[in-house]
Amino acid sequence: MSGGPCPDCISGSVHLGTPTGTVTTIHGLPVYVSKPDEGVTPKGLVVYIPDAFGWDFVNNRILSDHYAKRGGFVVYLPDFMGGHSLSPDALSLMDKITAPASWFTTLFYKPLYVLRAMTLFIPWLYRVRSSVVKPRLLSFFKSLRLSPPPFPTSNLKIGAAGFCWGGKYTIELCGNAPSTRVVRHPEQSSSTALEPLIDCGFTAHPSNVSMPIDIQKVELPLSVSVGNEDMAMKGTLIMQMKDILEKKGSHHEVVILPGAKHGFAIRSHPEDKLQMDYAEKAEVQAIDWFRRWFA
Repeated sequence: MSGGPCPDCISGSVHLGTPTGTVTTIHGLPVYVSKPDEGVTPKGLVVYIPDAFGWDFVNNRILSDHYAKRGGFVVYLPDFMGGHSLSPDALSLMDKITAPASWFTTLFYKPLYVLRAMTLFIPWLYRVRSSVVKPRLLSFFKSLRLSPPPFPTSNLKIGAAGFCWGGKYTIELCGNAPSTRVVRHPEQSSSTALEPLIDCGFTAHPSNVSMPIDIQKVELPLSVSVGNEDMAMKGTLIMQMKDILEKKGSHHEVVILPGAKHGFAIRSHPEDKLQMDYAEKAEVQAIDWFRRWFA
């Protein structure tokens, strides 16, 4: 197992900006929907599987908007957590825990900050355990494949974009387990063969990945963006992931960013230019990947 609770999983910055998408219900789940600019024919559908802060976190919604506008995709950001996103209060608590402080603050206040963070994080871990979330997630993707496409197309392309917590599920979807395959809705495809739930996946700084088994199972095109200082995955495991995937062929890639920290693609502090630059690189990497496999 390469992951588990880590400080960087619940640290970072809340971004300024106003999301421009809409909220609706799709296949029984609340979903934030981002669309391309008016007049742009969507290239495909990207389902965004978020980090611990969930579908209602402003950073995740803004990044969904970026994918839609810059990539020309319809983006769905569903509430896979069933209303149990981690509170953004954890971000400010982690800043207080990790910031340099006087001996008085370190002895008397930081333990209180740690206790408060744990009261947020531990219940969240229980409420979003895999046995609860995975059936909900698979049901949503299957419903997408069994329904008419959300925009005119005779060959609906679906990608998954997973971050931190959502990265493991993206990797598992790329495993293309036979039990998950379905016959697509006739308006999506004329084929009567069993097909994968997605066409490709992208993940940035995935957490809780079981190495090497999760990666060995990957069949569908997968792109990974990760830093060599990621607290959720040791450097030796990152290199093992890269070696396994790239030996499978050119339909997989692992981009390792020197100095990038866990969460850089979503929650980088604006004043940290290196991490913000890496966030932009990851965004471009994801958009290019989906364009390639949606073509």
